[in-house]
Amino acid sequence: MSAPNQNESGVNRREFLVRLGITGALIAGSGLAAKKLWTPNHFVPGFEKEKGLQLKSYAPEVSKVMPSLAIAHGTEHEKTIRAAMGLLGGMERFIQRGDVVMIKPNVAFDRPPALAATTHPDALRAVAKLCFEAGASKVIVADNPINSPTGCFFKSGLTAVAAEMNLDLMYPETNSFAPLSLDGEVLKEWTFFNTPFKKANKVIGLAPCKDHNLCHASMTTKNWYGLLGGRRNQFHQHIHSIVSDFALMMKPTLVILDGMNVLMSNGPTGGRLSDVKPMNTIVAGTDMISVDAYGYSHLLERDLTELTYLHKAQERGLGNINWKDTLHKEVTV
Repeated sequence: MSAPNQNESGVNRREFLVRLGITGALIAGSGLAAKKLWTPNHFVPGFEKEKGLQLKSYAPEVSKVMPSLAIAHGTEHEKTIRAAMGLLGGMERFIQRGDVVMIKPNVAFDRPPALAATTHPDALRAVAKLCFEAGASKVIVADNPINSPTGCFFKSGLTAVAAEMNLDLMYPETNSFAPLSLDGEVLKEWTFFNTPFKKANKVIGLAPCKDHNLCHASMTTKNWYGLLGGRRNQFHQHIHSIVSDFALMMKPTLVILDGMNVLMSNGPTGGRLSDVKPMNTIVAGTDMISVDAYGYSHLLERDLTELTYLHKAQERGLGNINWKDTLHKEVTV
């Protein structure tokens, strides 16, 4: 005969209620623990709470008599870059003796130079040479690629240029990043590639002009994306806002847009030579928004009204999208 108040498994009513109470307490405790561990807005860009650094301005003093935008057409990187810089007053206008210069290329992918998806080695060589001629004591080259850093720098040809010219090639390491604070539209608190900025007192952005499947174009403004650390793909859904924030984050000494060969489609990675069009143009200037406005309309040959991030930057007073209104010069070599 079965014991009174006992179910089929042999557990009496009292024991069953005790177990039920323990199970309920465990579930409730797990819920409270999960609530404490959950970070509000965890997947929203800029969620880190640690107060970070702010980048200083590396921009030169604005001259009312010297051009702020230069456009040079030619068939060789060095001659064309020299011509563009000559129109701006020469590299010595920006780099003085003893300066430590950081050049920020776009080396996001392991692509060869012919595909025009990364900064061309001839462009890096020419800009570094001009910096040394102006008196720079050191030139640092740094980027945080999406693919393997060593593979990207090697395949793009930049490793060979760095060895040839004794450039300080700086790869991102775990301890290379620090929190950055910015009152941007999207970018608030985020980790960035800080180590190069501990050494450099001048910063030059050197970017290829290319198509981009998310934000239409990758040029000098989008180039600063490579300074971000962490899970930066979170920014993709806010891509135009984050790119416009870069004009607030970074005040470079100079930017140079390489339009010698332009990746017209299938960017940013490229992959087919048929996507590349020779445009034989270098654009250099102190206003990245103006430089990119020319690049989008004249090199990528597209309607400037559709490039949202440039309009956002202009509306915030971070640059002039009307490049024709700037003091500019143009030459063919």
